[in-house]
Amino acid sequence: MPKISNKGLSMPESPIRKLVPYAEKAVAKGKRVYYLNIGQPDIETPVLALDSVKLIDLKVVEYTHSAGYEHYRKGLAKYYQDLGYNIDYTNVMVTTGGSEALQFGFMSCFDEGDELIIPEPFYANYNSFSKAAGVKVLPIVSNIQDGFSLPSIKEFEQKITSKTKGILICNPGNPTGYLYSREELLQIKEIVKKHDLFLFADEVYREFCYDNREHVSVLEFEDIAENVILIDSVSKRYSMCGARVGALVTKNKEVFSTALKFAQARLSPPTFGQLAGLGALNTPQSYFDEVKKEYVARRDILIDGLRKIPGVICPNPGGAFYLMVEFPVDDAEKFCQWLLEDFEYEGQTVMMAPGNGFYSNPELGKKQARIAYVLVQESLVSAVKCLEVALQQYPGKDLK
Repeated sequence: MPKISNKGLSMPESPIRKLVPYAEKAVAKGKRVYYLNIGQPDIETPVLALDSVKLIDLKVVEYTHSAGYEHYRKGLAKYYQDLGYNIDYTNVMVTTGGSEALQFGFMSCFDEGDELIIPEPFYANYNSFSKAAGVKVLPIVSNIQDGFSLPSIKEFEQKITSKTKGILICNPGNPTGYLYSREELLQIKEIVKKHDLFLFADEVYREFCYDNREHVSVLEFEDIAENVILIDSVSKRYSMCGARVGALVTKNKEVFSTALKFAQARLSPPTFGQLAGLGALNTPQSYFDEVKKEYVARRDILIDGLRKIPGVICPNPGGAFYLMVEFPVDDAEKFCQWLLEDFEYEGQTVMMAPGNGFYSNPELGKKQARIAYVLVQESLVSAVKCLEVALQQYPGKDLK
């Protein structure tokens, strides 16, 4: 039998989806599972996006330009211009989700063995994309005790070697929900300038910033415009994850033209997703105001409920729709599996994403789990109650 590739064997399993078989068995047993493991919002997709697909009048679903429909790229450029950023449509490449934008960016900017600094915990698929591109991740640990704020600049400097080619940030963050301040981003900018690094910025949760805090984009930093590769997506902004449409945005013409070669190899991004994205660009501000209000209410339900449970550590996130929570257990992955296999409260249980998969060193997230507050408020109240009861019953409680 032929042997699987070493690259394939080294690809990490998704912590977000790895417990799906246990959830399926729990449902088969008649349990109601509250799915807090994955960032799939239950928020309705804007009507304008859906109508743009429903009202389509195509006789043939043709390939688009490898960089995407020009009129969609121009629409995206105007979206950034309206935010105050000097972006032209020739700086925008439409991709199959933000994931492909990262893949194209990594393959365009890094050689095998090059190094990429990422503050952790970080979105688990950053590990996967790095592995696929042959990039070595240099993690810098942020701590739950200080809310996952940016590690010190000294720690960044200590990581940089002759092989270091870039820094990757997610703002607001997945899985922590942490929102970087302008001061923190200016510190990162100075490191990028000093060492002439690429700065990858995943800003797909830009619209979801709370407590009267504003999002600061790296697109503001014109003095490092050639270093910046922005990753964006319609998935979370418009609650249309299945459209699979994202964008790579950069003023670096060499990076763009290189990424375009990878885009040409996959022919074109999804036609219907682009048309939905084009319609979504006309979404009124009132939509985002209502969505933000709803997410804040959901966040507060979880924060208030979880902080009442003895031993639980739960920072208050400034954006996105995730919490990184530390539980008083021996092993959060075992706890998450136990919730699905052996626990129920009034016929209900909870599915979370084990925290170890969001760290390069799994031990750092051993007692943590990511919760996505993507369900209605009533479900979140019930989920917190399930966790409260579960922590009283779990045989692997950490009594320290």
